[in-house]
Amino acid sequence: MRISARADYAVRAVVELAVRQDDGPVKAEEIASEQDIPHKFLEGILADLRRAEIVLSRRGGGGGHRLARDAARITVADVIRAVDGPIVSVRGERPTGLSYTGTAEPLLPLWIALRANVRRILEGVTLADLAADRLPEPVRRLAAEPAAWENP
Repeated sequence: MRISARADYAVRAVVELAVRQDDGPVKAEEIASEQDIPHKFLEGILADLRRAEIVLSRRGGGGGHRLARDAARITVADVIRAVDGPIVSVRGERPTGLSYTGTAEPLLPLWIALRANVRRILEGVTLADLAADRLPEPVRRLAAEPAAWENP
């Protein structure tokens, strides 16, 4: 699985909003500068997040962006789906839409299991968790495994 630049930037942008949620609306320029995200690219990401009702925007002098709901109710999976679509796909299709025959048949349950595990992690981490720097214990345990940091 690969996390796109778009998904990475989107998560970074909304975590910035979560950290600053009590400060009022945040301008896109501030988010871009703080997170080192190209401003024009961020504008497109914020538009996707607005359509997904993750972010609210207001124009004008006191305008900017803020989360549409509490950070504890928005998962990393929600953000990734808003900008990239399905979390795990195979050749652009959801694993449940695939079929294999013959010796390739074991691939389908493998892709489904991969999707289930990725979803379990990404749906189990909220923006509030990231903003408070407190990942859930199962995620911290996985990340603490030395093999998790090694490239085979």
